[in-house]
Amino acid sequence: MTRHSQPGRAVTMREVAERAGVSISTVSHVVNDKQGARIGAQARERVLAAVAVLGYRQNLMAKNLVEGTSHFIGLVADSIASTPFAGQIVRGAQEEAWRHGRVLLVANTEGDPEAERDAVAMMLEHKVRGILYSKWHHRATDIPAGLNETDHVLVNCYAPATTSRAIVPDEEEGGRSATTMLLEQGHERIAFINTTSPSPARDGRLAGYQDALRAAGAPYVPDLVFDSQPDQEGGYAIVDQILESGATAAFCHNDRVAMGLYDALRERGLRIPEDLSVVGFDNQEVIAGHLRPPLSTVALPHYEMGAAGVRVLLGAQPLEPSGFLRIACPPIPRDSIAPDAPSLTNCD
Repeated sequence: MTRHSQPGRAVTMREVAERAGVSISTVSHVVNDKQGARIGAQARERVLAAVAVLGYRQNLMAKNLVEGTSHFIGLVADSIASTPFAGQIVRGAQEEAWRHGRVLLVANTEGDPEAERDAVAMMLEHKVRGILYSKWHHRATDIPAGLNETDHVLVNCYAPATTSRAIVPDEEEGGRSATTMLLEQGHERIAFINTTSPSPARDGRLAGYQDALRAAGAPYVPDLVFDSQPDQEGGYAIVDQILESGATAAFCHNDRVAMGLYDALRERGLRIPEDLSVVGFDNQEVIAGHLRPPLSTVALPHYEMGAAGVRVLLGAQPLEPSGFLRIACPPIPRDSIAPDAPSLTNCD
């Protein structure tokens, strides 16, 4: 085994120069395709042959530091491993970055402010093209000061009173889509189970629900709007109020609430969708696709947000005048909706 083929050791530019019988500067000019460099055709061919035989790779990090440019895009996220959605943001950003000839560098901070600062600092040291900063659920946030030192885009979050560009789900449009799925099946007394937690999702989905009713000429009945914990226990606990309201259908703030509603209705001997049509929100596949019957829901566009973040960062997609880009939340119809479900006012 020659010293050029030792495993685990990077081939140097000096070794390429020795094999090709040229100077190190000549090798540098060839591998960096330096314009205007006066290099003979034979010398260039010997350098390229030596590069191929030795398996030489450029030190792109060093090149970035010298040139002040980078093929890398950073992504700093607060929770990748522990949530079902964050991975889709990463995948969308990674695949879009690759389509643009870039590589994604990902840092998972689990929401630790010190880890966030260190991750941003590391990416700045490596002169990334820019940084995507992401939260696992849509909310207002304070951003690390280091983000202001580079081009950046917020994904699934926004920073009030700043000029930071933001990619967020269109919560209002999602609320309209969920409600419209039920309206199209003839339902008018549609209960909306909202969350108790202040958030863009709480406000936006309620506004979409109201707008869909108004557009369909259906009455908005405030007594059909219920606040509940945004989890399975919340859906389970609210079922008696839903039944007493005379609703024929329920739009749940998320799929976990819908799962709790399923459990409570089953205990009472009631069936979905024959006795109550149900729509969720999130399209959390481990829930929505495996309930019986499978849950009609609205998808949060995590993959699309990650991909759009890269496009906005690279100047390939425009924003709204507000500095936001709202991504549509598509409806996912399954089997939990039936037409003209009867009122359950008198059911035990």
